[in-house]
Amino acid sequence: MSESGLLPPAASARSSVCVTQTGEAYACSSDESLLRGMLRLGRKGIPVGCVNGGCGVCKVRIVEGGVRPLGPVSRAHVSVSEEAQGYTLACRAAPATASVLLEVAARLSKPFAKPPAAPVARSFPHAGAASAPALSPPSQPY
Repeated sequence: MSESGLLPPAASARSSVCVTQTGEAYACSSDESLLRGMLRLGRKGIPVGCVNGGCGVCKVRIVEGGVRPLGPVSRAHVSVSEEAQGYTLACRAAPATASVLLEVAARLSKPFAKPPAAPVARSFPHAGAASAPALSPPSQPY
């Protein structure tokens, strides 16, 4: 037992992980990430990206149960306040309790992606108005 009174998780302990949106459940070892456990069994409940914490696609919220970190979580994908609400990346967390209930976060866009371009206002001639002049070909070939 450690000084804090907590026992380290057993390497061979198995947890039952359930994805709320699909109802799909799978067994996951306490020494593998929630995402790797799902992939190992060929399941598809959590979106898969880089599997190493860089893209944020596998962002989930832990609804019930507990997880332990397998490494740092990028603040570009999970803020401190989101982490306090139970959000993490499935590729960077392992189950720490006998069962874990999670929901996949709806946001799948990258925080560093360019925002969509603003729509361009276009004017079209009204019925009865003179049409636009025809364009002439360039005077020299390209």
